[in-house]
Amino acid sequence: MAIEKFEDIKAWQAGRKLTKAVYEMSSTGQFSRDYGLRDQIQRASVSVMANTCPVK
Repeated sequence: MAIEKFEDIKAWQAGRKLTKAVYEMSSTGQFSRDYGLRDQIQRASVSVMANTCPVK
């Protein structure tokens, strides 16, 4: 199986699902009002996707 684009990588796809879930959960309730923690958690989830992409 050849990978033609980074979106084909299974780990990236899982990271994308994780990021979506984190953003949904952190944008409601008391969690959404703790701006520092919310932003840090959201950035960490995006980092998962960024660190699974191959470097060319």
